[in-house]
Amino acid sequence: MCASVKYGSRGPALIPRMKTKHRIYYITLFSVVLLGLIATGMFQFWPHSIESSAEWSLDRRSVHDAPLVRIPMSSPIPERGDLSCRMHTCFDVYRCGYNPKNKIKVFIYPLQRFVDEVGVPISSTGLSREYNDLLSAISDSDFYTDDVTRACLFIPSIDVLNQNSLRIRETAQALAMLPRWDKGMNHLLFNMLPGGPPDYNTALDVPRDRALLAGGGFSTWTYRQGYDVSIPVYSPLSAEVDLPERQPGPRRYFILSSQTAIHREYRVELERLKEENGEALLLLDKCSNLSQDLASVRKRCYKGQVYDYPQILQESSFCVVLRGARLGQATLSDVLQAGCVPVIMADSYILPFSEVLDWKRASVVIPEEKLPEMYTILKSIPHRQVEEMQRQARWFWEAYFSSMKAIGMTTLQIINDRIYPYAARTYEEWNNPSVVKWSSVNSPLFLPLIPPRSPGFTAVVLTYDRIESLFRVITEISKVPSLAKLLVVWNNQNKSPPEAIDGLSLDQTHMVERSECINKFASVFGTMPLKVVEHRADPVLYKDDFPEKLKSFPNIGSL
Repeated sequence: MCASVKYGSRGPALIPRMKTKHRIYYITLFSVVLLGLIATGMFQFWPHSIESSAEWSLDRRSVHDAPLVRIPMSSPIPERGDLSCRMHTCFDVYRCGYNPKNKIKVFIYPLQRFVDEVGVPISSTGLSREYNDLLSAISDSDFYTDDVTRACLFIPSIDVLNQNSLRIRETAQALAMLPRWDKGMNHLLFNMLPGGPPDYNTALDVPRDRALLAGGGFSTWTYRQGYDVSIPVYSPLSAEVDLPERQPGPRRYFILSSQTAIHREYRVELERLKEENGEALLLLDKCSNLSQDLASVRKRCYKGQVYDYPQILQESSFCVVLRGARLGQATLSDVLQAGCVPVIMADSYILPFSEVLDWKRASVVIPEEKLPEMYTILKSIPHRQVEEMQRQARWFWEAYFSSMKAIGMTTLQIINDRIYPYAARTYEEWNNPSVVKWSSVNSPLFLPLIPPRSPGFTAVVLTYDRIESLFRVITEISKVPSLAKLLVVWNNQNKSPPEAIDGLSLDQTHMVERSECINKFASVFGTMPLKVVEHRADPVLYKDDFPEKLKSFPNIGSL
């Protein structure tokens, strides 16, 4: 039998035609699905970062729009701050975990307005422009995450850059109210102007439990080495004044002093040096004949003559940076920007980022009591070395001082290097410009003074049964600063190794004595001639009764 086939005007009707309304419905559905797939693909491959989507700019996210949080008077206050805190005691590295990029993840708390029970804010200024710039830079960086569960480090949106604007007790209570505070564990606070009259403490007075502090005025008494980070005091002039880079070399003045609020004793001594050395030294002060407005901040005077500041700094080879009421001075940043070698006289001051920066390459540090000898000390520095220092000073400013972003990123990188030491930057990466434009950058005048942090070396100790000798060897090896790991291979299968003991108790004064000895040696020699070297030490088993040919270990391989 043959099946009958109906023919229409457009050929054989193999499939019944859809009704018009059904056809429109399916076409619309297909179009919606197709557009959804296209949009999803564009979202996945468009160059952007989900994690950096938080917006911190005051133009888009005003502090006045932030939720209001009242602080009960009975709210707990954090402890003053543990001076014994170190990364292995007050920081939970397990929060950071392992990631292929060896980058810590930083979470910024949402912006909130904290007030006391009667509605008075904890800060007289709220969120400063500088702190807003800092948070914006972090939120746009690879460090940032908006997933609090992935965070290794937490940064409050509470601005404590300037202690003068804070109510100490209420600010501390606000910190303790943060949901992840946990006695400050893994929290980072930024402060540039610590202390207040009359004492001017060199660290933030706000009680902060175990929080890390990136501070702009640390002394050796308040700085927790390897835990806190010493940062510069940001100079607003960095953003307002463009100082073009000047070629290194002799300048109009040999020494210049531009600070306006230095102690009377220092001023008298500088005036004496001016009398002795004449035009080689320019001693500037505040302009008394100008109206005290914002414009006067950028002026300095000497005997009625007015100079533009900070432009005048570029006319001197050396620029004096004396301590004021606070150890940290914004003048240091201005001097570096001008390519003038800073002469720093602030006893016990922890220089910014000194954990990684070799300041001997960019500055001259003189004890305050040596101020009368300053001219003689600086004259003894060779011209070639002065030029190298001028270049390095300018580069330090460009890389680490020039903006709140530069300061914030440097701080986080230092903390990152502590947590991932095997991926840390080298001495050269921290201290050498990325593009070398001069051939003498590796001059022996500037041999590295900071031991390499990464990767260090692993010591392998082979032993059989001599416990006393083993502990003596471990004690001596453990004193080496660049030791990363010590591995003991116990070869006696018939006897268990000795029980482990919190590490051998070392003489805590050893490092101080060693540093004093090295500094004395360098001062007598006139420079630092020592070099950082890698050395392999093979075991010799000098006390074991073995045939002589077995003591050669010709095939032991690299340790």
